[in-house]
Parts: sequence; C-alpha cells; structure tokens
Amino acid sequence: MRYLPLTSADRVSMLETIGAGSVDELYSDVPDGALLSEPVDLPYHLGELQVERDMAKLAAKNMGTASVPSFLGAGAYRHHVPATVDYIIQRGEFLTAYTPYQPEIAQGTLQYLFEFQTQVASITGMDVANASMWDGATSCAEAVLMACRATRRKKAVLSGGLHPHYREVTETYCQYSDTEVAGRDGHPEKQATADELDDLIDDQTACVVVQYPDVFGRIQDHTKLADACHAKGALLIVVFTEAMAFGAVKSPGSFGADIVCGEGQSIGNNLNYGGPYVGLFATTSKLVRQMPGRLCGETVDQDGKRGFVLTLSTREQHIRREKATSNICTNSGLCSLAFTVHMSLLGEDGYRGVATLNHETACKTADAIDAVPGAEVVNDSFFNEFTVKLAKPAAEVVEALVGKGVLGGVPLSRLYPNRDDLDHYMLVAATETNTDEDIADLASALKEVLA
Repeated sequence: MRYLPLTSADRVSMLETIGAGSVDELYSDVPDGALLSEPVDLPYHLGELQVERDMAKLAAKNMGTASVPSFLGAGAYRHHVPATVDYIIQRGEFLTAYTPYQPEIAQGTLQYLFEFQTQVASITGMDVANASMWDGATSCAEAVLMACRATRRKKAVLSGGLHPHYREVTETYCQYSDTEVAGRDGHPEKQATADELDDLIDDQTACVVVQYPDVFGRIQDHTKLADACHAKGALLIVVFTEAMAFGAVKSPGSFGADIVCGEGQSIGNNLNYGGPYVGLFATTSKLVRQMPGRLCGETVDQDGKRGFVLTLSTREQHIRREKATSNICTNSGLCSLAFTVHMSLLGEDGYRGVATLNHETACKTADAIDAVPGAEVVNDSFFNEFTVKLAKPAAEVVEALVGKGVLGGVPLSRLYPNRDDLDHYMLVAATETNTDEDIADLASALKEVLA
C-alpha cells in the first residue's frame, strides 16, 4: 500500500472539487524541461539493517564537532550537556505533554516553565521573563516590535555589532509593520560606541538594538548608550547569542537594558544540526504587558496549596487579534526544559565555574593563535569568542584547516557575503569542551596553512 492510501475514486473526487481534469493538470505551470519524464530512479526497498548501514556510511562523510578539534561559534556553541538532561526531558510526562491550557492537569509543565522564567530573569538581570520563544533571531525581531508598541514609534536603530542573521530576520519582520530600520555596518576593528549611535537616535526612535557580547566577540558596557536612549524616550534592547556569558560578565539589566533577548542553546541543548533552539526573552515590570508569548505565574488554590497558572497569554489564539502582542503560537517547551534542568544541575556556582572555564580556554586559544605568524587576534575584550585577522582569505584558511582535521572557525565572509573588507577575518570560539591538545592542534595546523 502506498504511503498515501487514496483510491482512484478519492482522486477523481478531489480533482472535481478543485476543478482540475487530471493530476498532470496540477503541474501545467511547470516548464516541460523541469518535469521528469519517468519515475525517480530510487531503489525499490531495502531491509532495515541495510538502511542503517547505508545511512551510517553517509554520516561518516561529515566532520562532526565531537570528532575533531572544533572552534566553531558565531551563534551556536558546543558545550557539555550532562546525560541527566536528556534522561529527564525524555520522561513521558514531559516529552508528550501538550500546551498547558488547563492548569489542573499541567502542574508539572507550568512549574518548570515558572522555574525557567526565574532562571532567565536572574541571569539577564531583568524583572520578568516569558516562557521562551522560538530562537534568538525571532526573539530579537519580536523585541523590536514590542518596543514599537510600547513607545508608539516606528524606527529601530540596529548596531553594527548585531549578528547579521538576527538583523535580516528583524528587517523581514519590520518591513511588514512599516517600521524603519537604521544603523551602520559593523567592523571587528571599529567598535560602535554610544557616541557613534547617538546621532541616529531621534524623537521617532523606538529602540536601539545592541549585541552583548557582540557578533565579533567584543564586550562593552552600554550604560552610556542606555542613558542616551532613555533621554530621548527610546528603549535599549540587548541581544545575546551566548547565554553562558552571563556567568562571567555584567548582566544587561545592570546597565539599564529595557528588553533582553537572545539564544539559550548553549545551556542544556546540543548543536542538533542547527535546531530546534530556544529563544530567551526578558524585560522590566513596566513593560510586561507588552511582552510576546506567555507568562507562567505562581498562585494558591482554594485549599491554600501552591499552584501554577498561565498568568499572561496575550497571543491572538487567546484574545482578539488587534489586541495581541504577537502571533507566536507556542514556546520551545522541551528545549526550555532542557535549559532549566541543566541550569538546576549547575547551580549558581557551577554556572559561574563553567563560564570561567570558557573564558580561560578562550584566552589560551587566543594566545596560541597570536603566536602564529600571519594571524592576529583583534579583540581587546572577549568572553569565549573573538575575531582573528589572517594573512590569507579566511574562507580558504578554514577549508585548508578542515583538510588537516580541524574545524578552525567561521569566516566572516560566510556571515557577510557582500563585504570584501571582511574577507580576511575569522571568528573563533572556545568552550569548556576544548582541550589543551585541541588548542595545540589548531595552532599547528594554522601555522602550516599560513606558511
């Protein structure tokens, strides 16, 4: 039986309903040269064991981050995730749980989301966090839309240090909401300061968006920029791609951020071929009713027992569309649970300890690279990621490093394909998973490639 078990009568009925004479007529707009004249040449079938072997052979052609020294970053980071995390999130009551509309049968889900919110608010230094978003990029875009609602303005200023993928997603959202996007191009050796952005902030500016640490790995205190924003009635949005950083650097809330959002993949979630990930979103109490997504709260039942409920759910599935803050339909529940389990296992001391280990490993890596002729670390500050200027085009160097069994970093030309001035720069990220041997292998291979 075919996977789609339709009878001939079913097909005839469906075609009559949509007004088509045949299945071929459905493809009448496709050029003849693009249509196959015979069936796809695929094997008829294979046994399960043979399929597993064939898939394993295909997978072996990949160079995975766990099998070789890897220094990849640029928004997705390899960290050690304890086996306990996967064990807990795969329990049936978590893995199969659905959206907690009925609190009386979803107390476990609501409680871990409440704990998740508490953890996110704590590490970002903000008053309140929601029950998670899809990922960091869409969280950034939602933050801009939220700022526009809150200020009733239609202009967003994006720093040149914002990850270009986040910028593109934000611009896509904004073009359908009549929001003007302003900003300047970033450069790893030209840090955008509050003074450089100040002239872009006017009485129509809803928000200024900065990344911390920024896409080039630099760390900057944005207190002065926050003051400049607030003086003109604008909000400061702080974006991050590396959630582990807040175990070592000042929280965005400590220097006056109004909205903090970004990617939480680093905690509890492996690289997973690029997803699913988990967006984090936090804000001040003043702005909580403009926040997208959902908010879980703690209460007591009629018997005085502690309980949890959906306190705020300003989505268009629940209320009138014109009053909804977002059309986001859900949260990244299982990924946020993984985040919560990992953070709970670490505790505050463990979280700070892993962050410290990340920075120490990055410092060792930076020193080793700086000692290689033709390679120069350009950052004056960083957490676990930094930018390296190379004597040769970075894309060529990265490919050559792969040939030597090392995933050396991400060429900026991959993030900025139309920026010739960035061709010789490479992003390098080091985490607690990198050993001294990994660092030595990277330095040795880089020396050979640049010779």
